[in-house]
Amino acid sequence: MNISDWRMLAALFSTQNITQAAQQLFLSQPTITARIKKLEDYYGIRILIRKHRGVTFTPEGEVLAHHAVEMLHAQRKLEEKLNNMKKQVNGTLRVGVSNFFALNKMPKILRLFKEQFPNIECQVVSGWSSEMHRKLLTNDVHVSIVKGDFPWKDHKELLYDEELCIASPWEFAMEELPSMPRIDYLTDQNMHTLIEEWWYSHFEKPPYINIYVNHVETCKEMVINGLGYAILANLVVKPYPNLIIKTLFDSKGQPLTRKTWMYYHNESLQLNIVNAFVSFMKELNVKEL
Repeated sequence: MNISDWRMLAALFSTQNITQAAQQLFLSQPTITARIKKLEDYYGIRILIRKHRGVTFTPEGEVLAHHAVEMLHAQRKLEEKLNNMKKQVNGTLRVGVSNFFALNKMPKILRLFKEQFPNIECQVVSGWSSEMHRKLLTNDVHVSIVKGDFPWKDHKELLYDEELCIASPWEFAMEELPSMPRIDYLTDQNMHTLIEEWWYSHFEKPPYINIYVNHVETCKEMVINGLGYAILANLVVKPYPNLIIKTLFDSKGQPLTRKTWMYYHNESLQLNIVNAFVSFMKELNVKEL
């Protein structure tokens, strides 16, 4: 097997679907099918079993797929080591970021970073903060930028914190909230817990949720269009002065905030590109971007 075979098997094992793997690798389905057949003939085994939807790996195929993933990790480590030996800031930086950060902060950050270090490449993956935390634990990324606090004993930097607030298209009194239409959205467990604890420390009745959406950006648009209020981070609605925004306070009278952290392994700072990115982020006023 060569590196192309490793990538193909890893993509197939991840997706369990030839069509999706072909799209990831920019290959045709017949090309993947032919290469799988060639590997099956070479090793004298069956690698895949086709199903009505997707594929299943045979036990022998799983052994090959795990080997492919291990070899890709080893290849990546080798390339990073060789790039680092050049004493230059180059190579590929792998960053995992939360969904909001990916949309609102990361494009500006990468533009500024690449202006300083034009020879670098960046691979950015986004998702729930819990997923990005997990990707750092499994070394799939060099750096994770997450919202909320997660178990982490290695290095981390606080990028900023932001207040949680009520955003409404109309004026209101806080005691009216249980009877007002609320727009809710899918978020990670940390944020959900913060909101729930605040709500039931102030109200006995559950909220009147009449719209539920998948993304905070969709929720924000619903609020802007007068369909209800929402509880979200201040930075989401800060650019909209026509909205009525009221900060949430905890039981001690302090603003309820949510932190955005940059997590990374100390050993990864040995890589010039990671060291440069971490230093760059420390100097940047991320909140104001």
